Amino acid sequence: MLIQQRFGFSLALVALLGVASFSNAAAQSAPAPKYPDFPSETPAKFTPVTDSFDYGRREVMIPMRDGVKLHTVILVPKGAKGAPILLTRTPYNADALTGHADSPHLGPILQGYDNATDVIVADGYIRAVQDIRGKHGSEGDYVMTRPLHGPLNPTPVDHSTDTYDTIDWLVKNLSETNGKVGILGVSYDGFLPLMALVHPHPALKVAVPMNPMVDGWMGDDWFHNGAFRQQGLPYIHDQEATRGSTVHWWSGYFDDYDMFMEAGSAGELGRRHGMDQIGFWKKILEHPSYDEYWRDQAMDGILAAEPLQVPVMLVDSLWDQEDIYGVLAVYKTIKPKDTNNDKVFLVLGPWHHGQEIGEGSSLGALKFNSDTALYFRQEILRPFLAQYLKDGASKSEIAPVSAFETGTNQWLRLPAWPAGCPTGCTIRPTPLYLKAGLKLGFEAPKSGDAAYEEYVSNPAKPVPFVPRPVHLSGSDGTTWKYWLVSDQREASGRPDVLAFVSETLAHPVKISGQPVVNLVASTSGTDSDWVVKLIDLYPDEVASSPGMGGYQLMVSADIFRGRYRESLEIAKPIEANKPLPYRFALPTADHVFLPGHRIMVQVQSSWFPLYDRNPQTFVPNIFWAKPEDYRKATQRVYHAAGEASFIELPLVTTP
Repeated sequence: MLIQQRFGFSLALVALLGVASFSNAAAQSAPAPKYPDFPSETPAKFTPVTDSFDYGRREVMIPMRDGVKLHTVILVPKGAKGAPILLTRTPYNADALTGHADSPHLGPILQGYDNATDVIVADGYIRAVQDIRGKHGSEGDYVMTRPLHGPLNPTPVDHSTDTYDTIDWLVKNLSETNGKVGILGVSYDGFLPLMALVHPHPALKVAVPMNPMVDGWMGDDWFHNGAFRQQGLPYIHDQEATRGSTVHWWSGYFDDYDMFMEAGSAGELGRRHGMDQIGFWKKILEHPSYDEYWRDQAMDGILAAEPLQVPVMLVDSLWDQEDIYGVLAVYKTIKPKDTNNDKVFLVLGPWHHGQEIGEGSSLGALKFNSDTALYFRQEILRPFLAQYLKDGASKSEIAPVSAFETGTNQWLRLPAWPAGCPTGCTIRPTPLYLKAGLKLGFEAPKSGDAAYEEYVSNPAKPVPFVPRPVHLSGSDGTTWKYWLVSDQREASGRPDVLAFVSETLAHPVKISGQPVVNLVASTSGTDSDWVVKLIDLYPDEVASSPGMGGYQLMVSADIFRGRYRESLEIAKPIEANKPLPYRFALPTADHVFLPGHRIMVQVQSSWFPLYDRNPQTFVPNIFWAKPEDYRKATQRVYHAAGEASFIELPLVTTP
C-alpha cells in the first residue's frame, strides 16, 4: 500500500513537472505581449513660433581652413538690411552669452556679459558670438590663449586665422549685412580682437579690445613681475578640465586663506586638485620665469611687429583686478605707428574688470557722481563704432584719449597718453621719498637721518590682500571686483607693513601715468617679495560721506619677486642683509590727491592668498617649495642719503 502510494505520488510529480516544463517552453516561445500604441507627447522636432520676436536667431557651424567647425550664434534684428556685424569670439559659451533671458526681445537676451547691449540694440547691429575652437559647441583642440602659428603652435591655425575665416564666412553668407565687421570683447574676449589685428580680413573695419589679456607673466592674469597669482587656480581648472567647463573647482574651506595655507605651495594645491592632468597648468609649472614661452606670446610684442591696418580702441580700467597691465603695454607699442593720429584710441575709465559694459556710477565705496560706463558706451563707443561700420555715418569727434580723472571725477579729452590736461601741461617725473620716522615727502633724505625702517616678514602669517575671511567665489563676486579699491587701513596697522605718510596737502597733487618704484631694501633671507602701494589717505572726517573718513584708497600698487632683480628670465638668490636696488613700474593712474588729503606708501612682503608665498629661502622653483623652506626674514627699507627709496611720480605741472 505504501509502495503504491509512493508510486502514485511519483507519477503525479512527474506529470506535474511535465506540465511545468511545457508551460515554461510555451512561455519562452510565445511572443511578448504588445501594448497599445501610446506615442510620446514630445515631438521629434519642435519648431518655436517666433513671429513676434524682434530678432532672428541662427546657429551655424562655420568651417575653418583645417576643416574644424566653430559653433556660432547669429542674432539678426528683424527687418535688418545693410546692417554691420559686431563679432565676439569667446571661450565662455556663445549660447550663454546670447541667452541671458527668455525673451522675444534682443535687449534682454543680450543684457549681461559680454555685450554692450544698449549700443548693439540701438544701432541695429547683427550680433555674432562664436565659441573658440575646443570650447563648448565648437570642434577642435583647446589651448589657453592659443599662440600664433610658430614655435609655440606648430599647427597651421590660430586665433588670427580662425577670425579671418569666420569673418569671411559671415560677409559671404549673411544677406542682411553691409559687409562691414567690428570685433570687440572683454578680458579673454578682449585678447581675441588683438589677435584679429594680425593679418586682418579686409572686411574687419574696427576692433575694440576691452581689458584684454596681453602678457600673462608681466602683469596680467597669471603672474605679476614673477609672483604667481594663485587665486587664478580655480579659473584654470574650470576652463581646461572639460570642453564645456562643467567640472568645477572644489574648496572645502570658506576662507581661501586657510585653503592655500594648509596646502603649503601653489604646486601642491594644484596636485591635490588633479591639475597635473591640465596642459596649461603643466606649462605654468615649467615656466616660472619670463622665458621665451611668455615673451613670444605677449601681444604687445607681437603687434609691435605688425603693420597698423585697422582702427582700434583700447579700453582700460584703472582698477582692473585681472588684466591691469596689458592695455597700456599695447598702446605704447602701436601708438607710434599711428602717424596720422587717427587709428589708435585709448579710454581709461574708473572701473573694475569689464565694468564698462555695466553700471559705472560707483566702484565699491567710491562714488563718481555720474554713470561713467554709460557715458563711455553712448558718448565714446557708440559714435566710434558707427563711424567705421555704419553706411553714411559721420566722423566721430572722440578724442585720441578719453581719460577719467579720479579725485576730481571728470572726463578729460587728451591728445595722447600720458598727458595731464588737454593743453599747456607737462609731466615731470618727481621723486616722492620714503623718509625716517615713516614720513613721506618730496624733499630728499638728509645726512644724519636714520638709515632704514624694518619689519619681520613671517610666511606663517602672510599679509591678507583683503580682510579675512577671503571668500572670492560668492555669487556676486563683490570682494573680487572691488578689492583694488578696498580700505587699506587694516594692513597699515600690521607690524609687518610699513606705512609712510606725507603731511596734509595744502594744494592738489596730480599724477598721470605710471608711478615707478625705486626701492633700496635688504632681507635676511635669500629671496623676497616686495609689495608697494601708493595710497590716497582721506581726511579723518569727510562731511559729505562719513564712511570715507580716514579711508586708505590704493591708487596704484603691485608686487615684485626679488629673485628677478637682475634678470626676469634667470632667477638668482638675493645676497642676504645687503641693501639692493629694486626698480619696477606700478599700474597707470590718472588721479588727483586733493587738498586736505595725505599721500601714503605702504611696503610689505606678502599679499596672500592672491599671490603665492615667497619662502624667503631661495629654491629653484617656488611652486614646489617645502614646508621647511618657509622662514621668517628681517626686511629693511632704506631711506638714508645715498640709499634713498622713493616713488617716482608722473607729476603734472602747469605753467
